[in-house]
Amino acid sequence: MRILKSIGLSAFALLALAGCGTTKSAVTTVSNVDNIPLRISALKEADLKRWSFLDIVKDTVPGMSVDKAYSELIKNKKGEKVIVAVADTGFDIDHQDLKPVVWTNAKEIPDNGIDDDNNGYIDDIHGWNFLGAIGSENLEYTRIIKKSDDGSETYKKAKKIFDKEYEEALASKQQMDFITNADKVIQKAIQKENYTQEELKAFQPKDQMTSQYKNVMLSVMAQSGPEFRKEIKEYLDEINSEVNYKLNLEFNGRKLVGDNVEDITDKKYGNNIVYGPDKKESYHGTHVAGIIGAVRGNNIGIDGIANNVALMAVRVVPNGDEYDKDVALGIRYAVDNGAKIINGSFGKSFSTHKEWVWDAFKYAAEKDVLIVLASGNEGSDLDAEDRYPNDRNGASEIANNVIKVGALNYVYGTDLIASFSNYGTEDVDVYAPGVKIYSTYPNDEYHYLDGTSMASPNVAGVAALIRSYYPTLTAVQVKQILMESGISTSKEVSLAGEKSNKRPFTTASKSGKMVNAYNALIMAEKMAKTQS
Repeated sequence: MRILKSIGLSAFALLALAGCGTTKSAVTTVSNVDNIPLRISALKEADLKRWSFLDIVKDTVPGMSVDKAYSELIKNKKGEKVIVAVADTGFDIDHQDLKPVVWTNAKEIPDNGIDDDNNGYIDDIHGWNFLGAIGSENLEYTRIIKKSDDGSETYKKAKKIFDKEYEEALASKQQMDFITNADKVIQKAIQKENYTQEELKAFQPKDQMTSQYKNVMLSVMAQSGPEFRKEIKEYLDEINSEVNYKLNLEFNGRKLVGDNVEDITDKKYGNNIVYGPDKKESYHGTHVAGIIGAVRGNNIGIDGIANNVALMAVRVVPNGDEYDKDVALGIRYAVDNGAKIINGSFGKSFSTHKEWVWDAFKYAAEKDVLIVLASGNEGSDLDAEDRYPNDRNGASEIANNVIKVGALNYVYGTDLIASFSNYGTEDVDVYAPGVKIYSTYPNDEYHYLDGTSMASPNVAGVAALIRSYYPTLTAVQVKQILMESGISTSKEVSLAGEKSNKRPFTTASKSGKMVNAYNALIMAEKMAKTQS
């Protein structure tokens, strides 16, 4: 959130072997790409928008060979429908590229105000919103120190981090308020709202303070370019969110829900508005959902990784840290309503009720459900740093149905692993594309986003392909396939974007591999045949 090392043949040797096949079914996988040349040229926009689908041998881009899998392996096959739960911020179920593949609860009569299927959730037509009207929330360490000091190491650690982050947030807000004010003063002095860098350079201030504001805005424009105001607004919005909500000891977002957040048995809360109180704020989950299963071949927007999917919305992630209670109940909801894969692109550094989430993992394992988790974006070694949810308790694995994903860059070379991606020989399982991923956005829009949050649904999409075309395979077998069928390289890669922090790619995760859809489907077919 385990393992077959590279067999050592070069990609070109394997391709040569593939060319010697005498039948159409003699497909051959590529397991090691040490001899693939490093990519020098930039990607064209059309390729960048779908680089996850490309093939590392053919395109020298570390994609997942999805196009190759469709064209050579499954184009004439009929798969089964697979329900994939998106445990996230909720998503825009009305998006033009998602609406046809949104899961519908056939046991529930829409909008009759009755719990027709007796599952405890009234009118849960397309999933459930465990956050109700909550938009923003505290971070977990904020919630910890809001409670009394119990003298624990957890409290001390949370307090130390809070104090540091709060001080930095206040300093950043002061700086951004100064920049915003400087911009307003310059607008008034120049008598033009959208002034250019050239106009600002030519402007001659009449006083020292305005001259200082001019220098500040010249610096901002030099760093951010013509869209500097957009960047200022986005950064200021984030800082205000931290000060007013995430780090605000007086703020209590949970009062909007009305449940006892410390009682896992108090389950009757939330609503069926699965994109939350503001559809625009569901952008993260909308982006994730599109990566997994946006409608393929409709010549609109993008193609998802998987066909034959029904996307279930499970809203458990606010603007802030998720509650363990919501995550645990969200997983159980998805399992009980038929999901075979659950994607969780979220995480935090503290967990006050991790045992509830662990129990949910075990419950999903009992019901043969695969859980795919993002490893996180702190650039940390998870073998040494805590991050939740986790499928390990110390050295012990909680359940064998959880796979944790790090993020790849689209450049094959030293910078193969995204600079922000967490890593770990024991605690990260595989890698998948996670930089400049183009996908769905609320209100029929499309945008690029970066993050292990994007790498995780890429893997969930491949898992959905496997479970669709080889439905007899278990969640544990699908995890094994994803890890063992991947592509590797023994080349050294930078970790956390630091040139001084390098290690062989093979030791940056448990498997030492990049997920590959083509290889995975070949291995899945072999495995399915052996048990039939």
